[in-house]
Amino acid sequence: MSEFKHISTSETFAALNAGEVVIADIRDDQSFASAHIDGAYHLTNGTLHQFMQQTPLDKPVVVVCYHGRSSQGAAQYLAEQGFDTVYSMDGGFESWRLAYPFSSSLE
Repeated sequence: MSEFKHISTSETFAALNAGEVVIADIRDDQSFASAHIDGAYHLTNGTLHQFMQQTPLDKPVVVVCYHGRSSQGAAQYLAEQGFDTVYSMDGGFESWRLAYPFSSSLE
């Protein structure tokens, strides 16, 4: 059985800037709408099928939640669905927000 791995915000930042990963944000609609990592895919129960169809299984996926806990279950699920490399981002979006401040879309 495939297992997910952990990744730090700085490692995620570098991999994203290099175009090496897809970000899958599992936070609620309102949180995602107010602020998210640029280019992140909003992964919900309703978008899961589309995400799995359009994302190559060999493309690394970083799952992001609020604090890095809920993303672990979602990352494990994606790994079990056949994705080769799946990460849970430690610290979640709150860690990202502190490390890489930006204006929210509501300001």
